[in-house]
Amino acid sequence: MELDFERCYRAVDSRDQRFDGWFYTGVTSTGIYCRPSCPAITPKRKNVRFFPSAAAAQGAGLRACRRCRPDAAPGSPQWDVRADVVGRAMRLIADGVIDRDGVPGLASRLGYTERHLHRMLSAEMGAGPLALARAQRAQTARILIETTDLGMAEIAFAAGFGSVRQFNDTLREVYASAPSDLRTARGRQRTAVGAGTITLRLAYRPPLHARALLDFLAVRALPGVEEVRDGTYHRGLRLPHGTGQVALTPADGHVAATLRLTDLRDLAPAVARCRRLLDLDADPVAIDATLAADPALAPAVAAEPGIRVPRSVDGFEVAVRAIINQQVSITSARTTLTRLLSHRVDHEVDEVDEDQIPGQPHDQRGGLRGFLGAEELLSLPDSAFGMPVGRRESLRGLARAVVDGSVDLAPGVDRGEAVRGLLALPGIGPWTANYLAMRAFGDPDILLSSDLAVRRGAAALGLPDTPTPLDRHAQRWRPWRSYATIRLWRTA
Repeated sequence: MELDFERCYRAVDSRDQRFDGWFYTGVTSTGIYCRPSCPAITPKRKNVRFFPSAAAAQGAGLRACRRCRPDAAPGSPQWDVRADVVGRAMRLIADGVIDRDGVPGLASRLGYTERHLHRMLSAEMGAGPLALARAQRAQTARILIETTDLGMAEIAFAAGFGSVRQFNDTLREVYASAPSDLRTARGRQRTAVGAGTITLRLAYRPPLHARALLDFLAVRALPGVEEVRDGTYHRGLRLPHGTGQVALTPADGHVAATLRLTDLRDLAPAVARCRRLLDLDADPVAIDATLAADPALAPAVAAEPGIRVPRSVDGFEVAVRAIINQQVSITSARTTLTRLLSHRVDHEVDEVDEDQIPGQPHDQRGGLRGFLGAEELLSLPDSAFGMPVGRRESLRGLARAVVDGSVDLAPGVDRGEAVRGLLALPGIGPWTANYLAMRAFGDPDILLSSDLAVRRGAAALGLPDTPTPLDRHAQRWRPWRSYATIRLWRTA
């Protein structure tokens, strides 16, 4: 990734937080690296180097600044826009694929050799896949050290390190401190609210229109899975090593997150999925500037800056919702989904349900649960579906495709290939596939021009309200047409 020195230095000199996560500032005279908005005195030009990733800065022998915490900066918004191999790899690394399956597993998911993948990531990010995963492990370990009372050995393995020695060496290298020193220095901020519970802040680039996010999620909330209450979004999670629950409360400059996990190895993927759900890595200033250039959208952008695209924590969940929502209202789809979930097989109560997140609502089993998995859906009887036979079989066809691997709904999927695979399934048309591309795959440039609510919103703004003319007009909104779709829905 090319980094223009003058542009980067101007961002650092003005402490522009919009560039946090885009690049990292290395200061050779002090041996540290910072986020662009670091409040410290601006370093001299001769002492500055710029890096495309925290891992690249660490590879140059620099440690993380203790003042601005560059490892906690929002992620780069380019991974939302980019659908190439590097973008897909970065999304999968954030979801913990290397920790679970190693670099061979990541390379296999992407369809490249390990050597070629290393070459591409090194060229773009200044570090290979292992170094990028190592930087993420260090951040996960720091969070656990500062927010829990776990022993260091437990933290080492929960964060994905292969040994305690590797854990100690990495944290000394990245933070210039022993793990025990990190706990001593930040211990007063530790909040013990139960075993397996972690509290942390999820940073974002302002502005963030939190009410729009919560409105979208609230009207679609499913009992027993999720709830919006008192300005906080609660939901259950299905994670690689177990289950979990999360409470997300938007605040000034961050989203407060309380995570309750059955297995702490799921911390990194849980954080990545929560960030993805709320679209916290977006660059709202760039998005709004493009949309506001259209006089028809300018008043809406000025009235509600920072609109995000509500995405997902589970691609299969969004796919099921999309199929059920075909040609019916949101209220009707919610009723059908609630009935479907009421028939799920009640397995042994998860450990996470025994001790609730403070303030979390309870269902009849004591806690919120993740959505149905594909295998669970296939086990349901016909009576559970409450819908036409064709739609029921579309859901089962989707579930079978997910189980046998012919359809991949993971965040690092090739978007074009995934959409083609979905369109090959009975009962899935362009609207459903594109809705999934926007919410499950994170494509920022989807306009659902055939959607009735989108057309009503367009008409209310004086825009064309039929698909072809609207598509032509929307070319000026690229590459942010997904955000325009959300704004048209709100207008409708």
